[in-house]
Amino acid sequence: MDLQQIKQRFGIIGNSFGLNRAIDVAVQVAPTDLSVLITGESGTGKEVMPQIIHQSSARKHGSYIAVNCGAIPEGTIDSELFGHEKGAFTGALSDRKGYFEEANGGTIFLDEIGELPLNTQVRLLRVLEAGEFIKVGSSKVLKTDVRVVAATNVKMEQAIKEGKFREDLFYRLNSVPISIPPLRERADDIYLLFRKFANDFATRYRMPAIRLTDDAKEMLLRYRWPGNIRQLKNITEQISVIEQQREINGEAITKYLPYHSGDNLPAIITDHKKEESDFSNEREILYKVLFDMKNDMNDLKKLVLDMMENGGVNAQGEHAQIIQKLYQSEDGDFVPNNNNVQPMPYSQPVHKEHHESIQDTEEFVEESLSLADKEIELIKKALDKYNGRRKQAAVELGISERTLYRKIKEYQIER
Repeated sequence: MDLQQIKQRFGIIGNSFGLNRAIDVAVQVAPTDLSVLITGESGTGKEVMPQIIHQSSARKHGSYIAVNCGAIPEGTIDSELFGHEKGAFTGALSDRKGYFEEANGGTIFLDEIGELPLNTQVRLLRVLEAGEFIKVGSSKVLKTDVRVVAATNVKMEQAIKEGKFREDLFYRLNSVPISIPPLRERADDIYLLFRKFANDFATRYRMPAIRLTDDAKEMLLRYRWPGNIRQLKNITEQISVIEQQREINGEAITKYLPYHSGDNLPAIITDHKKEESDFSNEREILYKVLFDMKNDMNDLKKLVLDMMENGGVNAQGEHAQIIQKLYQSEDGDFVPNNNNVQPMPYSQPVHKEHHESIQDTEEFVEESLSLADKEIELIKKALDKYNGRRKQAAVELGISERTLYRKIKEYQIER
């Protein structure tokens, strides 16, 4: 069968690259007996792939058993999978065959394999490696010829790291990996699936199918769909039953899209994120001020060293510009340094006897490097520049007026 025939047979909707690739791998591996591990988020439709593998293999006339490992209690899962002998435990009134014995010659699908207890994982590894198992309460080794396909939405590497899943079993199951893409990565398929579900529910409930306006379609595409296809189907059913109007606009459909963790509806921006953005801008400004100060100090050291080595400099040259930069205020007026060290005339040579009086200028600079102090200084300068108008001062600082007001109150800046 070609790709389109497989989709029609198993009711698969969509044409994204990731989905087509997953189906192609399933068909290619079907004729073999290799174990397959299907990974993907919850609700992506992982349960369809084992059926494709089974129906496309030589085992299609044998049994196909699907087992949800997460739904079976830990105390009884060994009995469910491998069977038990009469009297093996309380309530074992007779012998019972397990799924691996029942599926002999066919395929067994172990869904939610990541929830399997460690003791059961050891038993499963033996089945995969040797085709052998022992019933609960028995000592007799039984044989089985079964194809194992597993699926999980758990990050297996993390589960192995935490000691929740055996590494050797993971590699044995993962002979052929198949990854099902989440719905948010299948943007072109979202509306196709919605339309299919809408028509199905219209037939089931005997009502006209719902339709979406352009803005409603845009909302569907922008939503992250944490529940994937299962969530889309449920929401489509809710809208079909609840809404009286058959044409659904963006405002109406938003009521059915749950908002989780601030990332499902990118169009909504919370105040918390805005505050984080403002803080990031303030931090960048402060870092820039500190780096500029450091560069100025390095320039001054270089100038003093050059004067000591060359015995003098030209007041119109490069060093004069550096001195002017270090001693000038923002308004362009010359100001003295804080240590009462008078700059030497540029035209006079510096003799060796003066070397001892020249010290590393970094020792004289006692300016505070506190981020809070620098932040207060920047805010005061901005307010002075705009005569106390906070809106213009906030624009100058690159923060919101609300954040500026909060900073003024926090630092008790009187204006």
